Amino acid sequence: MAEIFKIKFKESIRRTPTVESFRFIPERKIDFIPGQFLQIIFDKDNLNNRELNKFLSFSSSPTKDYIEVTKRISESEFSKRLKNLKTDDYIFIKGPLGSCVFNENYKRIGFLIGGIGITPAISILEYIDDKKIDIDALLFYSNRTDSEIAFKNELDKIFFSNPKVKVIYLVTDCLSLDKNCIFAHLDKEFLKSYKEELKDRLIYIFGPPKMVEAIKELCLELGIIKENIKVESFMGY
Repeated sequence: MAEIFKIKFKESIRRTPTVESFRFIPERKIDFIPGQFLQIIFDKDNLNNRELNKFLSFSSSPTKDYIEVTKRISESEFSKRLKNLKTDDYIFIKGPLGSCVFNENYKRIGFLIGGIGITPAISILEYIDDKKIDIDALLFYSNRTDSEIAFKNELDKIFFSNPKVKVIYLVTDCLSLDKNCIFAHLDKEFLKSYKEELKDRLIYIFGPPKMVEAIKELCLELGIIKENIKVESFMGY
């Protein structure tokens, strides 16, 4: 059940030229499941203030002693509030929220991710890595350019240290020198070439709402059963 927590700002981390992570120390432990999200609250008097109280995924594993959220920074008032946080500032959050979460009972999982949708996926993959869980994971992560690949260092570290985790980056607007980076779109033709790899996995789809719906439909067309497709109705994307 969602609760209100008071958390203290620790630091920010630049992930790409436009994406930044924000780490906080909670006053008490927040028990969340990898894949869940929370509501950052800058207006505690009006929780319905959509300009200042927004939903963001946990981009850290529950194994960490901090919690982290990650956002593509814009000119919005919400982004400015995040950027203006100073070390030891306190804010409030509401959470955890969401049911599109990691389930250890599935031993083969896949991720079809676009852009900032990587945040719940990194929470799940960090958790698998930290807990040394025996799971076969396949991540397809699409961005326009390789400079926009958030968490690349963290993903590469997991990929190189865990032979059961495979990471494939897709870039849509330019070629990349990275051998794990493919110049392609996360579309029907691409997914067809990995149909056998995907068909018996639990598939998580995270990203912009239109992309999520389109890829969900493609998965169904390719014969992946509906029960094996996990998407989040992310109210604050």
